[in-house]
Amino acid sequence: MSFFEDDRPKKPVTHEIGADLSLLSADELDSRVRLLKEEIARLEAEKERKLAGRRAADSFFKS
Repeated sequence: MSFFEDDRPKKPVTHEIGADLSLLSADELDSRVRLLKEEIARLEAEKERKLAGRRAADSFFKS
């Protein structure tokens, strides 16, 4: 790696489901795995908030 490569702006890490992975380095794959795990955690947290709201409503209307 040359000195100048460190100064280049880095592209934001994004991932498209089904994208060709053959051109990605191991580090790039690790970044995408990390990104997707963070997104899964965010989705699961939102799902839990919605289920908690549903349980609260069910509990209120069953009483």
